[in-house]
Amino acid sequence: MDLVVKIYEVCKSLPREEVYGLSSQMKRAAVSIPSNIAEGFRRIHKPEQRQFAMIAYGSGSELETQILLAKRIGFLDDVKTKEVDGLLNEVMKMLNAYTATRM
Repeated sequence: MDLVVKIYEVCKSLPREEVYGLSSQMKRAAVSIPSNIAEGFRRIHKPEQRQFAMIAYGSGSELETQILLAKRIGFLDDVKTKEVDGLLNEVMKMLNAYTATRM
């Protein structure tokens, strides 16, 4: 959830015309991560738990791509995204480890 808060902060620095574009997509992908983790956690069967964790992982991959795009376009610099990159990397590692144990 810290990642989501940070993404919302970073998106405030994006150009106004990106409110319904890249900013919206980044927020949606970020919110999807903890939402799917929470939903999967409430599932009884391990395959379902793993499936929701994999969906969260996919949303993390989307977010990673969107951050890279924002950097390449020039909307974000490394200073603004350093903490976001670290948080996202940590979340992706945890999801990867979690899904590996749910095989």
